[in-house]
Amino acid sequence: RWNYWRKKKKGKAMIEKTMETTVQLGDGVKMPLFGLGLFSSAPGDETYNAARYALEAGYKLMDTAAYYANEESLGKAVRDSGAGREKLFITTKMWPVDYSDPKAACMDSLKKLGMDYIDLYLMHWPGTDAERRKKVWNAMLELREKGYVRACGVSNFYSEMIEELISDSGVVPQNHQIELHPWIQQRKMRAYCAEKGITVTSWGPIFHGHLSEAPLMEEIGKKHGKTAAQATLRWHLQQDINLIPKSVKKQRIIENAAIFDFSLDEEDMRRIGELDGMGQAFTFDPLVYDGEGRPPRMDPKQKGLL
Repeated sequence: RWNYWRKKKKGKAMIEKTMETTVQLGDGVKMPLFGLGLFSSAPGDETYNAARYALEAGYKLMDTAAYYANEESLGKAVRDSGAGREKLFITTKMWPVDYSDPKAACMDSLKKLGMDYIDLYLMHWPGTDAERRKKVWNAMLELREKGYVRACGVSNFYSEMIEELISDSGVVPQNHQIELHPWIQQRKMRAYCAEKGITVTSWGPIFHGHLSEAPLMEEIGKKHGKTAAQATLRWHLQQDINLIPKSVKKQRIIENAAIFDFSLDEEDMRRIGELDGMGQAFTFDPLVYDGEGRPPRMDPKQKGLL
């Protein structure tokens, strides 16, 4: 059930979203639809300041990971802000190097964050070992049962990998975080997740930093008196896709949140839809990458993406 209010327009009910809009992850857990991504934000002042700017701007969702090495900086920003832990939603992730001891990995993240629980804990990368994935997933579910995490999910998985987890544990992941933007619209994966009741979060929503290579977004943004980035983020919002744009600049963080006062029309959405598959994917291939080093980027037309 969405947290929204409705208004009438041309005889149709329009769903209006705000910074307070949430999605249901099940078990009473509500996740904000919009938040701040901290990928590649340097630990220390850069992450601390970015988080403080976002909290001051009304952000409720903060997305970090053990791999980012900035959990401690985020935790300090939350405490110093006085925002109130219970009013925020914190996502963090476990990287493959820690899969041998999931509980220790979770405890380490909690210690660095300075928190008693994690709202959403994700398996950051599937790795190449199916049996290991199952063991890690079951360990995460135990952490949820013990109250260390409120919801469990995955990131960068193929649908077949998710099916393996469900078949083994009988439990469906509550969220799937994937690369998703107008170049890589993930229609097949989104349809699969919708069928299973899995919410979807987009990482790299603003073309993973390559927005200038998509001039259509600037054109559409200008049409609405908005920036190309704001038009791109609004595209996600109108499709109920959780999004976590990353920035460390105060003005950009504020601008990214100014997407709740306009709407893209059907023609805008159609034209953006035509960008699907026209650019490169920025993630690695889950079938061959095990979390170490930097292998070649994957072909966006590979199974599971387009």
